[in-house]
Amino acid sequence: MKIENLKTPTILLNIEALENNIKKYQKMCDDNKKELWPMIKTHKSKKLMEMQIKAGATGALCGTLDEAEMCCDLGIKIMYAYPVASKENIERVIELTKKCDFIIRLDNYDAAKLINDVALRENVTVNYTIIVDSGLHRFGLPVEKVVEFADRLKGFKGLKFVGISSHPGHVYGATNSNEIHKYVLDECGTLDKAKELLEKAGYKLEYITTGSTPTVEESVKNKNINVFHPGNYVFLDSIQLSIKKAEIKDCALTVYATVISHPSEDLYICDAGAKCLGLDQGAHGNSSIVGYGTVKGHPELTIDSLSEEVGKIHVHGKTDIKVGDKIEIIPNHSCSTANLCSYYTVVKDNEVIDSIPVDVRGNSFKRI
Repeated sequence: MKIENLKTPTILLNIEALENNIKKYQKMCDDNKKELWPMIKTHKSKKLMEMQIKAGATGALCGTLDEAEMCCDLGIKIMYAYPVASKENIERVIELTKKCDFIIRLDNYDAAKLINDVALRENVTVNYTIIVDSGLHRFGLPVEKVVEFADRLKGFKGLKFVGISSHPGHVYGATNSNEIHKYVLDECGTLDKAKELLEKAGYKLEYITTGSTPTVEESVKNKNINVFHPGNYVFLDSIQLSIKKAEIKDCALTVYATVISHPSEDLYICDAGAKCLGLDQGAHGNSSIVGYGTVKGHPELTIDSLSEEVGKIHVHGKTDIKVGDKIEIIPNHSCSTANLCSYYTVVKDNEVIDSIPVDVRGNSFKRI
């Protein structure tokens, strides 16, 4: 089937762009002798994770326990990005520890104690890294408190310290590519210092892990960090375009829509709204994003308002679009769009060639 014959709205996945992105970032890590454990909250797809493993990825960073459970039989290291504290999720962490090479991240004593108590009862040892705050100020400890925290957890026999982790997510506050370097300095400087302090205190670090798509190209050269976790790189999006970490041709995930109305001279309506494109206009303070997506081939168009099912498109200057035309939109944040669909329609050379499930969208595993 030709792309133009698809029903709209549809989430398209350009397989050539996807494969090129996977190869490019894997090569960055391979060339610098680093492991790539992609953050899979971007795509939430077992098939896409298998493609990343085939290219050389040796682990996965998961944003939900559903994602971790999905990856459990893939024979790779699995890291969960956040602490857990509920009885139900601690039980899931214990089961994951029994079934696969699993690592959790911790940044507080109370969650650590809760996990330790269950681990002792179940006769397992849960591997963990300490989350170090490199500037996002979300999860993580200030670097000067890392040794104190590690010392507090020494007595927990159900836990095993294996290293440190961070996420320089504040890089998404950058409004241009020139600003990225200062975030790399935060990321690498924080982890370098944490390693120095911990080793001085007698700790051995098996893993020093971090990653974001905008910073990895520079931070991958750091001599101490050995595992990287970019996620968005597989798809890329308008946020990455805004900081020049992608070109239009690199953006693998798009929303295919039809122009369905022309209420006034400078206004068109398309049949893709917030339930396809999301309402993200830039994570963590990015002010460089204009509108709700980039319309490929039409720089004169701005998607400046979304209802649930439709988008309002304003024209700046002249345009040749008309009612009935189909347009391809690069979302601001591809991770959000991926979580809003149940499958990707895979395309190559203007032909539909496959369909790939989004296996764990919205924590989609059924639980009783």
